[in-house]
Amino acid sequence: MFKVHAIPPDRLPELLSVMPKAELHIHIEGSLEPELIFELAQRNGVQLPYADVAALRSAYAFTNLQSFLDLYYAGASVLLREQDFYDMAWAYFEKAAADHVLRAELFFDPQTHTARGVPTAAVIEGLSRACRDAQSQLNISADLILCFLRHLSEEEALATLEEAMPWREHFIGVGLDSSELGHPPEKFTRVFARARELGFHCVAHAGEEGPPAYVWGALDVLQVERIDHGVQAIHDAALMKRLADSRMPLTVCPLSNLKLCVFKNLADHNLGQMLDAGLCITLNSDDPAYFGGYLNDNYLQTFAALDLSAQQAYQLAANSIEASFAPETDKRRWMHELKACFQGFAEQD
Repeated sequence: MFKVHAIPPDRLPELLSVMPKAELHIHIEGSLEPELIFELAQRNGVQLPYADVAALRSAYAFTNLQSFLDLYYAGASVLLREQDFYDMAWAYFEKAAADHVLRAELFFDPQTHTARGVPTAAVIEGLSRACRDAQSQLNISADLILCFLRHLSEEEALATLEEAMPWREHFIGVGLDSSELGHPPEKFTRVFARARELGFHCVAHAGEEGPPAYVWGALDVLQVERIDHGVQAIHDAALMKRLADSRMPLTVCPLSNLKLCVFKNLADHNLGQMLDAGLCITLNSDDPAYFGGYLNDNYLQTFAALDLSAQQAYQLAANSIEASFAPETDKRRWMHELKACFQGFAEQD
């Protein structure tokens, strides 16, 4: 493993902010800031149940995943046209560029929109156009991952996948999100088998609020290539060993876990323990508009709370590149950039 030369602790926040990194767990609808929600509501003639931006932001007091999802779906109601989806994604990409994100794999939830009569074409084409512009204008490599809402039926998930097929060149994989408890991975066996048959990458949320058994199910039944969240795996020694031995990536989202009360305090988070156990942990923002921080905010606050090191910073950034679905040539180039960044900091001291 690349060894990080001694970098003074007081330089670590700057290093975290500028080091190149990938983001692999970002729900693009969860990047919709209150200001843009109100702008789109006015543009589309949507009446919101909040008087102003401040009133909406004050509603961001979640006690669990479901209380967040209720507000999340209300916010998404302003997304009606292709340009709305483009504007939402572009706002995220501008923040990602400032955070030195060089690869972003965006989750999107078509069922959230098609249920309101929004055409699949508007969703995918708006997001895809933003991804292309992110590459050409911001030098961010970006792709889309279509997610199924697990509180709905597998039949609806299968229908969503088939409906999206005319735009299959615009997304690289499928995922599973929304309410975890009571909706085990096994519920979606057929749709994930179909997605694999079609050549898509497969990922799934598991072990956020749900038990370690859900992580086993995602691995063995859905045959995923990444586990989204996965923090409950620490309660199952055999699962931890399997995850470490296989280098199965976990896309962990600390500020999300804090906001949704998965951990009482950020200092209680098990990210450091899982890194020490040899797991391929990556750090991500999940739904940054709702959870109080984009990617660099997650790095800075987590490192401060857990007293993590420059070596662990390098490992997290390297893991994010390794775990991405980007071409190998891009990964090698980004790893070179990451090493050069750390070497530059070491040489200054």
